[in-house]
Amino acid sequence: MVECRETRVVRCGGSKISFRAPVITRDSRFLLCASGDSVKVFSTTTEECVHVLEGHTHQISGVALNPNNHLQVFSCSLDGTLRLWDFTDGILIKTFTIRQPIFSLYVSEKHLGVVFIIVPLDTQQNSECFQLVAVHLPKVVEQEVEVKDLSAVLTDISPNPGATAFGREGEYLASVKGLQLHVFFFRNQKSFRFNLKANDKKGARNAFTCVACHPKDDCIATGHEDGKIRFWRNFNQKKEYTYSTVHWHHDAVNTLCFTPEGTHLLSGGVESVLVQWHFAEVNKKEFLPRLGGAISHISVSADGQTYSTSHSNNKITIIHCSFKVSAVIQGLIHGETVRTGLMIDPRSSALVLSGKPGHLQFYSLQRDKQLYSLDIVQQEYIYEAGLDQFDVVKAAFDTTGSWLATVEERGARCSSLEFSLKLWGYDESAQSFELNTTITTAHNDRITAMCFNPASETTMLVTTAKDGKFKVWLLGSVSDTQKEQASWSCDFVGSYHCFHPTNCCFSADGSLLAVSFGEVVTVWSVDTWGLLTTLCQPPGLIRDLCFGRLSCSKYLLGTTTKNLLCCWNLLTCTLEWSTSMDVCMLRSDPLSENVAAFCYHSENTDLFVFKPSEPRPLFTQKAVCSGKVQHSVFAPRDETLDSCDERTQWLNRSRLYFLTENMDLLTFSTRAEDERILNLRKQLLVDDSVAVTPFYLLLGKHNPAQEKDDSASGQTADDPSQLPQGSTTVNELLHTPAHVLPAASVLCSMFVRSLLISTGSRKDEEPLEQEVESEKEEDDSEEEMETSERQQDVRSLGSVLEPSLQLSKEEERELRRVRKTDFSWVSSCVNC
Repeated sequence: MVECRETRVVRCGGSKISFRAPVITRDSRFLLCASGDSVKVFSTTTEECVHVLEGHTHQISGVALNPNNHLQVFSCSLDGTLRLWDFTDGILIKTFTIRQPIFSLYVSEKHLGVVFIIVPLDTQQNSECFQLVAVHLPKVVEQEVEVKDLSAVLTDISPNPGATAFGREGEYLASVKGLQLHVFFFRNQKSFRFNLKANDKKGARNAFTCVACHPKDDCIATGHEDGKIRFWRNFNQKKEYTYSTVHWHHDAVNTLCFTPEGTHLLSGGVESVLVQWHFAEVNKKEFLPRLGGAISHISVSADGQTYSTSHSNNKITIIHCSFKVSAVIQGLIHGETVRTGLMIDPRSSALVLSGKPGHLQFYSLQRDKQLYSLDIVQQEYIYEAGLDQFDVVKAAFDTTGSWLATVEERGARCSSLEFSLKLWGYDESAQSFELNTTITTAHNDRITAMCFNPASETTMLVTTAKDGKFKVWLLGSVSDTQKEQASWSCDFVGSYHCFHPTNCCFSADGSLLAVSFGEVVTVWSVDTWGLLTTLCQPPGLIRDLCFGRLSCSKYLLGTTTKNLLCCWNLLTCTLEWSTSMDVCMLRSDPLSENVAAFCYHSENTDLFVFKPSEPRPLFTQKAVCSGKVQHSVFAPRDETLDSCDERTQWLNRSRLYFLTENMDLLTFSTRAEDERILNLRKQLLVDDSVAVTPFYLLLGKHNPAQEKDDSASGQTADDPSQLPQGSTTVNELLHTPAHVLPAASVLCSMFVRSLLISTGSRKDEEPLEQEVESEKEEDDSEEEMETSERQQDVRSLGSVLEPSLQLSKEEERELRRVRKTDFSWVSSCVNC
């Protein structure tokens, strides 16, 4: 067994983008959020990711704009580093090493050159005691520098970033933990602590959950577990403090945020409703309901025009200040478990898995973005703990992507179990799946597995259940009044003694069906539904089954609970080989003979890629992730690779994705892929096709390379699409002293007219020139006098115009008109 170093495990997206509160740039054009060990820069208008800031080696725990430069952003991570980025170009500027895991990050305009971070007291990541530390950033030229100037500000605080906030633009800070509010003033270095009782007379839960400080006034807003919001005042004195209470949320308040001017307070919780409180009239409030998930963070842009809410379903909603949703950035939804497993939609090549409750999400692996969500349950989900509701537990596609089968159920106990089998057909006009058939009594007990027949001759679905039976469902058609409507019917019901079926799979050509019953594997003929053979050599219950593909289609693979991997030869009905290993996941590549086996060993998961016909693995890699792999799938590539290395050939046609216990979506990348992506990024760093600015047009500047290309291509000056080279009027405005120029309102029309690009030919301008010359002949003597005087005045004023440059006839007429304007009112103003 050879371990390949040409292949490495990479994160392919799907990280949690709502882990920390995002930041919105000052112009509200971009939104920056932490996404795993990288920072993603999204456009607030197109919802597309424009940059990915990569460099951290652990989860990013905070993002904040640099108060000194609004085009730069700070990011902190559990890897113990603080990094400064230029997010417009995606460039890392500087790395500050703290050597302690950082859990939160704060900046203040009144503390320039200083950032505040939350770190453990005993320098351990799993510590329960934390402190707020002021980090004085050294001004050095090195790109990587270790920070040693640290000073503690507060101790025994919560690591939750929403539990600490700065007030009055950094004059004081407030921190909450448990039943205590701690206020610290930077000027006099004084601190005050205020405590609440655990329960009041009405039995309310008074524990603090979050805090926000008013940017202009001495007021602190705190959220509590019972849904109340308290406004604290006079907190600079221990005995004279006061607070008022407002209440709307029925559960804990997750987040609070003031607008930049302090006119409104925004709050959110599990109700999926954004509440806007008027600070002057706290009883007056507005609501933005049905945001689709519990609100965990709220952010506001510096100009107060854009809000953003982060949700528990890995979604960020961008909201205009008029309380209208302008954009939605949906990441890969991470639930507690992915009961449906991972699938690939044959039509869109999207990753399909269970999303928000009762839905299937279609996620683009190339764009790292959710394409759409399919409502399976078609019932409104109620966000209430302990409430038993329907959810999607199984799903499967046919080979063409025309049909989708889903199973939904609710009820933890078998006596109250409710489930139904639904079959969805793809509608070409709607470009989505439409519900075709609902079977409420498909089985008498919970469905354990299902799969489609890969053969193209017929559409067939097999389901297995705990009632001891497996059923075969066939797609038929019945004549309707106007069109043929598809329908499904049960074609066969099979069983094997009194055992419960647990797994099922079809052979590559669809002629055989394998169903596992306890420790026995049964093989059935699809044509006659007769039992062909039984395979019962391995001890232990069958955990997983899969057939070989292409040249290895005669092999059947299975894993057992006794840590055995077995391979049967279906031509001889004998055990070909077996090996002892704890295989937690077994997947076959539909486009090749390769099979991937994830093996759990010493709290890590190893990967083995092999062909059933060969005893030697093609590829092995130790410790691809910590813990067990939950789900995996092979996804076909858009463009096949041409790798000749035997150890990486298994990645030529397909790519293997797997989901870890921490809900991280990982994959494998080769060195050739990394080099190709790196070269592509280098080409995109310098782009000469960037749109020119208005000042570029004003000065008529030229790119030398572009001039050379234009001259080589034979582009003439009469080309209407060519940019203006600068005009005499523009040059005179730029070079003539400002104190002798006429009023801007007088020169405005002439200036704007000079910037226009002519769309006509020289022949179209000849009649206009003849008309101007005829007018000139009528007042020839006056024109000569005015022209000579104008040229003398320009030379006397130190004009830097070239002698060869001359004004056009239209411009000379405009200047003569200006000279005739009466400016006597200026002298009267001076005399006054």
